[in-house]
Order: sequence, then C-alpha cells, then structure tokens
Amino acid sequence: MTLIALGINHKTASVVLREKVAFAPESIVSALSSLRQSLGAEESVILSTCNRTELYVAADRINKDDVVNWLAQFHGVAAGDIANNSYLFESRQAIEHIMRVASGLDSLILGEPQILGQVKQAYMSAKNSGAIQGHFERLFQHIFSVAKKVRSDTDIGANAVSVAFAAVQLSKQIFSSLAKTNVLLIGAGETIELVGKHLNEQSVQKITVANRTLSRAQELAQQIGAEVVTLAQVPSILHQADIVISSTASTLPIIGKGMVESALKDRKHKPIFFVDLAVPRDIESEVAELDDAYLYSVDDLQHIVEQNLANRQQAADEAENIIQLQVKEFYNWQNSQASVDTLKTFRQQNYEIKEKLQERALSQLAEGKDPQQVVIELSNKLTNALLHAPTKALNQAASEQDEQTLSILKNTLGLQSEQQD
Repeated sequence: MTLIALGINHKTASVVLREKVAFAPESIVSALSSLRQSLGAEESVILSTCNRTELYVAADRINKDDVVNWLAQFHGVAAGDIANNSYLFESRQAIEHIMRVASGLDSLILGEPQILGQVKQAYMSAKNSGAIQGHFERLFQHIFSVAKKVRSDTDIGANAVSVAFAAVQLSKQIFSSLAKTNVLLIGAGETIELVGKHLNEQSVQKITVANRTLSRAQELAQQIGAEVVTLAQVPSILHQADIVISSTASTLPIIGKGMVESALKDRKHKPIFFVDLAVPRDIESEVAELDDAYLYSVDDLQHIVEQNLANRQQAADEAENIIQLQVKEFYNWQNSQASVDTLKTFRQQNYEIKEKLQERALSQLAEGKDPQQVVIELSNKLTNALLHAPTKALNQAASEQDEQTLSILKNTLGLQSEQQD
C-alpha cells in the first residue's frame, strides 16, 4: 500500500489558488467518499486550513497524477495549476511531512499551535466518515504523540506565536496604542478566539464579535468581555470599528467594497484597518482600492512572521531531530508488521501441510497399516513438502548465478554456519 501526501500551501501558491482548492467543512464527507470511489483510496484524510490544503491518501495503486487530477476535477481547477504549485511526498517522506505539519514546523508562523488541533479535526472528520482504518489509526496517533513531544521537549511553543498573534502585532504597528481602539471580530472559531485573547491583553477599548451562530459568539464574548452581533448587523456597525479582523468558513465574502465605502463615509473617512485571515477570503480584495481602507491578507503577514522566526529556529532544529527519530521508529514498526504478516502466512501454510499429512497417517493407522511404514511415509512426505520451496529457490539462484540471493538463502536455512563448522 502506498501513502501519498499532496499539498498546496502558503509557500507554493497564492491566496487566490488556495481559495479555489479549499474544502468547506460541509464538503469533506463527499470528498472523502469521492477519493474512495474514484481513486480506490483505502484510507484518506483531508486537511484544509487558511494556509494549506493537503490530501493524505493510502491505496494499493495510486500516483501523483491521479491525486492531482482528482483535486482539479473536484474543485473545477486546471490540473496544470495544481501540478505547478503543489508538493508531493510518498511513504517515509510523507510520514515525516505530516509530523512536521502537526508539530507546527511547516506553518506560516513557525511553531504555531493551532495546526495540531486542525490536523486532529481532519483526522476525526475522516474517522467519522469511515475513511480511517488500522494503518492510519496507528499513524495519526503516533503523529499526535510526536507533536505533543515536540511541544513538551522543546521551546517551539515559547512566547506563543500564531497567525492571530501576527494580526494583533500588525495592528499595533498601525496604531501606536490599541487602548483607544474599537475592534470588530468576524467569526468565532479558534483563530478569532486567539485574536480576541491577544487583543484583550492589549486592553482594547471595545471588542465586538459578529458571528452567524450567536451562541458560539456569546461563549467567546464572555471570555474576552466583548459585545455580540449577528453577521446581518455588520453593515450597520462597521463604521464604529477602527480595526476589523475576520476569519470564518464562509465561501462568499462577508464584507464588500460598497459596504466599506458607506462605513467610511459615516466615519468622515477616518481610516479602518482590515485583516482578513480567512481562505476563501471574507473581505473583497477591491476594498484595498479605497483610500481610507487598509486591507491585509494572510500572505501580508509574512514580514511579521519572519521577525518571529529567529528565537524559534533552535527549537525547530531540536524538533526536527525528534521527528527524524520518530519517523524511523514508526517506519520500523510498519516494516515489522509486513514481516509479521509474511511469517503468519508461512506458518499457516506449513501448518496446513502438517494437518493434511497427519490426517492421512491417522487414517492409515485406523485402516490397520503397519505403523512403522506409516511413520516412514509421513516423515518422507513432510520432509519433501517442507523442502520443496527452499530447494526450488536455491536451484534458481544457483542457475542464475545470483550470489547475493544464494548467500541469503544459505544463511536463512542455516547452511552457512554448518559449512563454517
């Protein structure tokens, strides 16, 4: 069985392409089913975040082109666009890559903690959809264990940094102090929750949370002392916000150019700072064309990200060493499972030979045949049956002058030691 990891992320593709191949939560089940039916995937997991879309697929017969073409067809994107902006890992390299992703070593912000939760959610979605079997169950449990070890044994999580933190840092660069600012948060997921917590630490004057589901927004609002509104109310209160940070799973923009124009007019053109952390984007890119609107996307946070890399690089190097050891450990286990299956087949095959000959010998004894002759016949037939396959293999290796195979066979059959003695 081949394991393939195919992905598109912030390093390989623009936000435009990433938007096109992002999976909405409600499409994951049908996508997993399609992978099984179209590609014969025995096990699969789909990870889709604001910075990456990755497919982890295990099947007996599968290659890169199969997965690229499936992803292109599912989203209606040119296969060439995906092939030219993606990366692919197989087998051991795929396992290493998934471990690096879950540990935050492949994130926009090195060591950011959210990705582990996102990988776990992707795993659970696949498991609930019946796309997880024994191999992936063992693999992902090992991956989660490795990610936990990386966090506990290194400083990769010190001075917590995330996309959310970067958004707040960027806000602080625009406004010398956030103490007198009004902030509108759109969405109530994990990213916005982190944004809210970071903003709360900056003693922001007022935070408002807008979300489709009020109950979830109210839970978050209680944690950070915020007010709550519905998404439908956003147009009427947008003019009150100095900073707008958005991260939802909406497939369509929530804030358009016209809405922002009206808000700026009500504010007498006092600027509004927008940070769009969503993929697909929550805020129309045309908003950036307005003189008093400053719009930043996930990709625009790269500069802040780079500033935070230095103090995490040593921890990242330590984490890489942990991952290399853990990949080796898992791969050794995986290989041992193959040998266990082979040994089980070998033992079963010889057990069946023994049962067949034993049954024949017992029948002959019951018929009154000479016990001595029965035992001799049993031993001869059993010996011949057990020697047949090794003898055939030795003859073939000798006739082909395959010294390496011949040496392995001799060693396996105990012939080398006997010759030496």
